[in-house]
Amino acid sequence: MFVRTIAAVVAMFAALIMGASVASAAPAKYTHSQATAQLRAAGIAWASSGGCSDRNKPNCTSFEQINQTTIAGAKTFKSASGCALTITGGTETGHASGTYSHWNGYKVDYRLSSCVTNYIKGSFSSIGGNKWKSNAGNIYYLESNHWDVTYHNCGC
Repeated sequence: MFVRTIAAVVAMFAALIMGASVASAAPAKYTHSQATAQLRAAGIAWASSGGCSDRNKPNCTSFEQINQTTIAGAKTFKSASGCALTITGGTETGHASGTYSHWNGYKVDYRLSSCVTNYIKGSFSSIGGNKWKSNAGNIYYLESNHWDVTYHNCGC
């Protein structure tokens, strides 16, 4: 036991010296084309009010630099809910900033539907303020015209 503890301390120290973060690694990311291939294979649609995917235009829907766990979370949600699912917001500019933001790859917006709404409200815990939390810790926030979803993990 003592030897394992010393080995773990040495490994953490070596990681710090080499510039790695001991607390957490940066999340793995997808390009837009990698993400859309994953979504297409899972039967998840996406829509853009501007008919585009440019990350730097707020009327586009982009998945450039989206976290792989966010895409996996959407796939898990689709499979568990059985709902038709359309993503209307991804990593494009124009959303609120912050660590767990759209830009940083943690969030997607889902189009409102009775199936999606009923599943979220019936399966997850209400935490107030139009927010529900899954057992995996992901947050589903009902905004005026869509669900804003923060994926902290895939919920797989």
